Amino acid sequence: MPDWRNFGVMLRVLLGVNALAALAALVRAPDLAGWPAQFIDLASVVEPLMLIGLGLLSLVRDQLWRLRLRSGQACVLGLAASLAAALYGYAWSLALVDGGGVLRGVLLAVATTALLLLYFELRARALSPAQAEARLAALNARIRPHFLFNSLNAVLSLIRARPQQAEAALESLSDLFRAAMRDPAELVSLADEIALGRQYLELEQLRLGERLTVDWQIGQISLGLPIPPLMLQPLLENAVYHGIEPSPSGGTIRIEIARRGDELEIRIANPTAGRPAHAVGNQMALANIRERLALYYDLEARLESEVADHRYEVRIVLPCQRKHR
Repeated sequence: MPDWRNFGVMLRVLLGVNALAALAALVRAPDLAGWPAQFIDLASVVEPLMLIGLGLLSLVRDQLWRLRLRSGQACVLGLAASLAAALYGYAWSLALVDGGGVLRGVLLAVATTALLLLYFELRARALSPAQAEARLAALNARIRPHFLFNSLNAVLSLIRARPQQAEAALESLSDLFRAAMRDPAELVSLADEIALGRQYLELEQLRLGERLTVDWQIGQISLGLPIPPLMLQPLLENAVYHGIEPSPSGGTIRIEIARRGDELEIRIANPTAGRPAHAVGNQMALANIRERLALYYDLEARLESEVADHRYEVRIVLPCQRKHR
């Protein structure tokens, strides 16, 4: 059963219903010139029905999830039929339509809803948990070797010069290894992800010294919020590699985490050492994270980046609540 409150689901319903209305208008129109007028007439009936239906489905989403799949689908079909009959009856009471077409209107609404439910069911099977988990594992596997290799290099650089610090760094590295080997399908708490980011940056500070300054800005937010694993660390690694290492004087990495309404916003900014083009190397990590966000949240999460005023910034926006079924 789809998540009727998910933006991606709503968008697909809107596009699907309007596409079917456009095809129906093309069939009904006497010629291509009359197609837009036919589509507008159909849309004036279809759009209110669809928007009211989506609103009601979002309200009863949790109740539908408690039902068996076929029972839930039957309820959705019944809702579509009832709304079509009610809307047609209202139009008939205003003498806008004749009374003989109510059955046809109900059947069309049920058929359209059935096609959409079939699409969502087939899509859910195509994106089955096993396939999604396999894809997440593959995406995480691209991050792990590079991440662990860089962390190990940070420790190796200390062994001869500062053996006591190297010993402490090895303890942090073992924690990083454990975090990197987590099940990618499981969400982690925001607190765990922040702790992982802090440990990684502490290792880099041992290597880079005063050249690396870190500014954490964490707002009033629950640190127990669940988020996907390895969201911060690859971006922090890029910030060090592309923003701090190229500059002899180093710079500051700024991490801001705040809640904006029902969304969690994470911003990571670093200097570009006067060479904005150097940030192009970030794109592989960004593409990886974007794909993982799509697997976790569909269209409800986004990742954006910009270069301005010798500063490179990445922004991740996630929904604060993870759906449960």
